[in-house]
Amino acid sequence: MRKGAELLAAMISRFSPTRFRPSDGVIALLAAVGLAVYLAASALLFRIGFPLDDAWIHQTYARNLAMLGEWAFIPGESSAGSTAPLWTAILAPGYWLGLSPYTWTWMLGWAALCGIGLVSRRIFQQIQPENPIVSLWVAIFIVLEWHLVWAAGSGMETLLFALIILVAFAGLFSERKRWFELGLLVGISLWVRPDGLTLAGPVIFVATFGESSWKSRIRAVGLFALGALILASPYLWFNRALSGAWWPNTFFAKQAEYAIHRQQPLLNRFLQQAGMMLIGAGVVLLPGLFIQLQRSIRRREWALLASAAWLLGFLLLYAIRLAVVYQHGRYVIPAMPVFFLISLAGLASWVKSKGDGLWKRVIGRAWALSLGLVWLAFFAIGARAYALDVAVIESEMVETAKWVVHHTDPDALIAAHDIGALGYFAERRLIDLAGLVSPEVIPFIRDEAALAAYMDENQVDYFVSFPGWYPELVVNRISVYTSNGPFSPMQGGENMQVFRWR
Repeated sequence: MRKGAELLAAMISRFSPTRFRPSDGVIALLAAVGLAVYLAASALLFRIGFPLDDAWIHQTYARNLAMLGEWAFIPGESSAGSTAPLWTAILAPGYWLGLSPYTWTWMLGWAALCGIGLVSRRIFQQIQPENPIVSLWVAIFIVLEWHLVWAAGSGMETLLFALIILVAFAGLFSERKRWFELGLLVGISLWVRPDGLTLAGPVIFVATFGESSWKSRIRAVGLFALGALILASPYLWFNRALSGAWWPNTFFAKQAEYAIHRQQPLLNRFLQQAGMMLIGAGVVLLPGLFIQLQRSIRRREWALLASAAWLLGFLLLYAIRLAVVYQHGRYVIPAMPVFFLISLAGLASWVKSKGDGLWKRVIGRAWALSLGLVWLAFFAIGARAYALDVAVIESEMVETAKWVVHHTDPDALIAAHDIGALGYFAERRLIDLAGLVSPEVIPFIRDEAALAAYMDENQVDYFVSFPGWYPELVVNRISVYTSNGPFSPMQGGENMQVFRWR
């Protein structure tokens, strides 16, 4: 995994601008300012933290890897509960350096956001080389787009995956395609998110339509497949050795947990996923997507068309398999920079067009102005959303975990749906009702009677959850702790409780 991180850094350097420009420093500075504003907002509302309990899962794996040399959530019990092994491995050095769980993680989030801005600038320059100044504004737009700043402070692998996606597309936009390296990149992506496999689609598409002969097409696909297998094969065996399955537990657990949502019509599910990109400046940019696609079809710009096809397929995949959106569309955030780039290219081509009449120029400038105003407004709205998300996790999951530390026996066995903060702070034996580190519950993950029987069989001592999530499990159970945090009820939720199970 360390070599994978080094290879990824080398490829980012290859596909990024070859020399540092002062304006690149502006991008990095604004990325830092944007993230700092969001962290300050959380500190002012309640306190700093992560907006997702899952971030503590990565921290727990990283701490155990750094301190114990184990790939385990619960010390001594190897498990495949980390969706992003590479992200977990990158977090581990923070513990070697003696840093807090926040400092190193947010530095990595900032670095990924900077990388996304720089690579986006490079891609935009390849799409529209006639607009070099606009590319800087595109990068600034992206590093301050509220979804991406939220993700930079989330403690999750989201932006690392988004960066890998952009680097892959930067390689496809290059005049000289390095098919073997693109294969390695797709192999690396699996170590961050299993859905990185979808990047094989655009690569094969460009190889098929972009190469001039069947011989060169076969060679391109062969080199790509070889590079992908070199890094994908160890990933599959890594999971197999840990859990007996080729994919991480999360791959199966999330699909099982949200299976009921697949009863909705597929079109509704797709529109829900796609709609996440439109909350904010994306809705103003949407016409630009169609303008640029029309332009690219006419010019046979295969790399851009492959990017758009991948975006559509990525959203469709989540509509089919996950079928639910939550936490600001966190699973589709990695695809958002692709949408923004294509749409901004369409907007720029419209604004820069000449000889099409005064009305078109007026509309173009009004469009750009509207985009800027909505973008800034949602940056502020996003800061408030981030602060509230952090406050909920800190006042519910983290406070509950700290109560468990001081009021339960060190040998107590605890069953919970949200295990991140519990695993990090409480360091108790756990049964994961979400199936991430307890994959044996996945077949009956939503069957409360079966879960109760399983908990009885394993002699669980305490059950930790929001009561509404498992209404049958909390019947006739004694509540020994309620968080009393104000932020979850403020948003229509509940307070987390600890119930005595036996």
